[in-house]
Amino acid sequence: MTRDTGATTSPGATSGTTGVDALLTAQLAVAWAGEGHVGDARRLGWWRTDLVSEFGGLDLLTRLLPVTAPWAALQAVREAARRVDAKGRALANDADAVCSLYRLGFEIDERAEERLRELKLSGQSPTDALPGLAGVIAAWDRQKFAAWVASHGKTTYAVDPIGRRLTGERPAPLTALVARLVAGLVDLPEKYPLPHYRRDK
Repeated sequence: MTRDTGATTSPGATSGTTGVDALLTAQLAVAWAGEGHVGDARRLGWWRTDLVSEFGGLDLLTRLLPVTAPWAALQAVREAARRVDAKGRALANDADAVCSLYRLGFEIDERAEERLRELKLSGQSPTDALPGLAGVIAAWDRQKFAAWVASHGKTTYAVDPIGRRLTGERPAPLTALVARLVAGLVDLPEKYPLPHYRRDK
């Protein structure tokens, strides 16, 4: 099976759109939108955090980490999303075979972590380093976020005990796989729907 890790030609490259950049953009955007306790502007409520709001976690992080606070806040909410995703995957009989937005296999997951560190150290803001984030996390608007999800195309799924199992063949290119997983969030239900594929063992 051919793997597309989305690696850039240069480890420090920040220009252009790569598979890993598309993955990080999706992970951070969904994590941001999934927050629930955000003052009066409640978002989707998929995880019980308030990490990326002006008067919530971001305020504290700005005082502690004035240079990298925006990255730290997004990293923290991404971790909250990853934990909810992992808790759902753990309910599967073969959890290691589940491929989701926050668990794509060791090689890709490691490359995403490396790339995130590179971008954080680049001196750029998250929305400059990952331009696709800018239109998503500027301000919460449910309809705009739903449109962003829809822009990733359509996918079909069957509901199984852990969430939405996407049907059809799992795409090989990382960018296409990310798009399918994001598209599986369609309708933005009350509970995180955990779109997923079953990976080949």
